[in-house]
Amino acid sequence: MSKTLLIVEDDARVADFLLRGLRAEGYTPTAVGSAEDALPLLRQGGFELALFDVMLPGQSGMELCQQIRAECLALPVLMLTAMGSVQERVAGLRCGADDYLT
Repeated sequence: MSKTLLIVEDDARVADFLLRGLRAEGYTPTAVGSAEDALPLLRQGGFELALFDVMLPGQSGMELCQQIRAECLALPVLMLTAMGSVQERVAGLRCGADDYLT
């Protein structure tokens, strides 16, 4: 059985790259371009993992993570971002992400 993943990434090229790579590895990924598009899907459930970009239009990936944690949505969250300073990593983990990958 494949694992269902939600990718929240506003850069279409990056999202496409992740979709193709994850499908090739047997995952069933879905991609959306904003936190606002992701939130209803996350509330519906059915995903086993979420990958959030930090810098999204409107609400950031960190704000999205804080919101789903406040709503007690138990879902592993990985932050995937180019923002790799120690302070940014700490902020990502403090907002509720399970890991922060640069």
